[in-house]
Amino acid sequence: MQAIIMAAGKGSRLGKLTEDNPKCFLEINGVKVLDYIIALLHENNIYDIVIVTGYKHTIIEDYLKGIKGITFVYNPFYEFMNVLGSFFIAQGMVKTDDLIYLHADTLCAPDVFEEMLRTTGDMVLPVDFRECDEEAMKVRTESGKLIEISKQIPCSQSEGEFIGIAKIGSNIIPALKSVTLKLMEQKAFDSYFEGAITQLIYDNQYILRTMDVRGRFWGEIDFGEDYQAVQKGMPQELINIALKDRKRELV
Repeated sequence: MQAIIMAAGKGSRLGKLTEDNPKCFLEINGVKVLDYIIALLHENNIYDIVIVTGYKHTIIEDYLKGIKGITFVYNPFYEFMNVLGSFFIAQGMVKTDDLIYLHADTLCAPDVFEEMLRTTGDMVLPVDFRECDEEAMKVRTESGKLIEISKQIPCSQSEGEFIGIAKIGSNIIPALKSVTLKLMEQKAFDSYFEGAITQLIYDNQYILRTMDVRGRFWGEIDFGEDYQAVQKGMPQELINIALKDRKRELV
């Protein structure tokens, strides 16, 4: 199994917190957000990790230098592209194994991650089924299958928020790469990764399954209040996993 971490963004909505470092370097209990993500992957025996960098890329690359299994892909156009553009630049590094897709500013409880790995489907998308605000990546489902994913879904029609972490089956990866290429050919440089997922929904050939995470810890750090919420809600189990992993890497 392989993982890809999207870490190119500037995090400008966090103001001074990201002036000197990338967003994934924000610390919680003395541990960087990126360390939590890598530790969670290692805890589940995932060591083949592609990290797509952009803003302050040399800081990330220098910090993780020497950790076995990590490959960096630099997106020099990170200021002009959204997440799908970063995925496109790195998709040549994506193999034919199952793939874990993550954002470098998003964390989840270990049990959420482990359940995602166990859940079957061509693509498995953890969803917090609750009321959403306009900023959320909202979803609609039918019998547990994803039928729509977009920030443009009216809040009144939304069933919940996709948390930005997914398991992508090896069988769907060729189609994912193909629709990503088509969107880039159409110059959809402002498209989120969910734009490619939408095309896969239209194809109606795959099972895109949702997984309910309501009431369990997860957090995306876009604003200062998000950072505070993640700091407050961070489960001790995730802290312990990260501390153990960094200790092992430094030996």
